[in-house]
Order: sequence, then structure tokens, then C-alpha cells
Amino acid sequence: MLYKSAQAWRDAPQKHVLLFAMSGLGKTHVSEMLTEREDANWFHYSVDYRIGTRHMGEHIIDNLKREAMKTPFLREMLMHDLIHFGVNVHDHDLRPVAAYLGKPGDPELGGLPIAEYQRRQDHFKDAEIAALRDTARFIERARDIYGYEHFICDTGGSICEWVDPEDPNDPLLSALAQDCLMVWIKGSDAHTQSLIERFDKEPKPMSYQPAFLARVWAEYLSNNNVQECDVNPDEFIRWTYAQALAHRQPRYEAMARNFGITVQASDMADVSNEAAFIDVIADALAARDT
Repeated sequence: MLYKSAQAWRDAPQKHVLLFAMSGLGKTHVSEMLTEREDANWFHYSVDYRIGTRHMGEHIIDNLKREAMKTPFLREMLMHDLIHFGVNVHDHDLRPVAAYLGKPGDPELGGLPIAEYQRRQDHFKDAEIAALRDTARFIERARDIYGYEHFICDTGGSICEWVDPEDPNDPLLSALAQDCLMVWIKGSDAHTQSLIERFDKEPKPMSYQPAFLARVWAEYLSNNNVQECDVNPDEFIRWTYAQALAHRQPRYEAMARNFGITVQASDMADVSNEAAFIDVIADALAARDT
């Protein structure tokens, strides 16, 4: 690990942290808390924001062009290079990325054919891996351009889908662990239930490991005796969400065990300033050493 002990962490003149967890457990909140003050010395690297602004932008714009080509007026303008498409992605609003990912099922309900859905999932996988690999470069950019000594990487919930957390030589995890202290924000059963209830009210597109997606898709079709074109997209992703949480939990745990540390979500929720954040991380490092 980057910091071998709690004291090494406290004494480090440059602190680099990567947070991972399911969405909704405080990664972005803590990252913004550390960086929002005018005198803050932390740089916030949002992997989701990087995905949307750099690695998925072309896919999103191409999809907009496909839709425009269905309208004669816009088709004429597009064919003569008279209009330009752009996408605004914000830290708090990643809807362009979510809209591109979509949901599988009945096209009358906004669903995508499963083959197209899987193709877009592959695009997101490649984009997320690329954005994660950009971490080291942004550490250097943050220091060289802006003068920030400390760095916090706020990852997406699907980081665990593209790695083998039990392999100590996993190329992506090994590279990230060389540059950052990897911190799992672990939720309780109550947190899990709260996430499920929130998702049920507002189901949003997600990314899934290909083997997991293939399994749950086949199970959903079989359990409900429906064809692909009859699947209600929102009902499918609601049904899948709890299984996705259960699927990811042991993967997060293995990432923390083999490459980093674990912090309870309840402890992270109490963090309100930089000193408290440093204390929570130091306590987790000390606990790992015992």
C-alpha cells in the first residue's frame, strides 16, 4: 500500500486517496468537502465526470446524430454540416451518460434491444477503465498546473466489475494502488436497504459485468415468461439492482482486503473537515495493522 501505517499517512506531505463504494455512500460528498474551501489543498478527480467529458463524448454525440438523422429537417442540416452537437456533463448531472447507456427492453417504453444495450455497456466499460488509468496523470497535472499537494479520486460504483480483486497482480488495481490509498466505504444492511428503496423510486441506468448481465437477463426472461421486446425496462433494472448490490459487495471487500483499507460509511458520514478525514483514514490503517 502507498502508506504503510497510520503515522506514515499522517506524516505524508502528499496524500493520494481513491474512494470506492456503491453510489450513494458518500464518495462525492467527502471529495467535495475536502475541495470546496478556497484554501483547500486537495484536487478532486471524478471518474464519472472524466468518462462523460472525455471517454464517452463521441459515443453520446454519435447517438444524438443518429436520432437527428431520423428527422428530415435535422438530417438536411446535419448532412450539410450546418449544425453542431455538444454535450454538457456536470459533476452532479451525468444524465447524458445515463441516457446513452439506457435500459434494455420494450422499445415502446424507451428500452433498447439487448444486443445494443450490451454494445453500449462495452463502451462504458472501456471508458471507465480508461478514466481510471488517467488517475496517475491527473495526480501530476493537479500538482504541476494547480499546485495541489493532495488528491482524491471519486470512482464510480462499477469499478469492481472490470477487475479481478482476488488477483494481487490485477493490472488495473495494482496500478491504482501504487498511486493512491484505496479506501472502501462500506455500508451497513440499513444503508443497503436505503439504497434499494431510493433506486426503486427513481431507477437509473447502470453498468454491469457482462457475465452478470447475461445471467440476470436470462433469469428475468425465464422467471417472467416474457420475450426481450416485452420487458419493462424500469422493472428489469429495479429487479436487478438488489442483485447487483449483492454481486458487488464481496468484490469491494476483496479489493479492500488485497489493495487497500475499509472505512465504515457511518464513520465517513461524520467527517466534516480535513482533520476528521485524516483521522478516519488513520484509524482504518491502524485497524488493518492489528
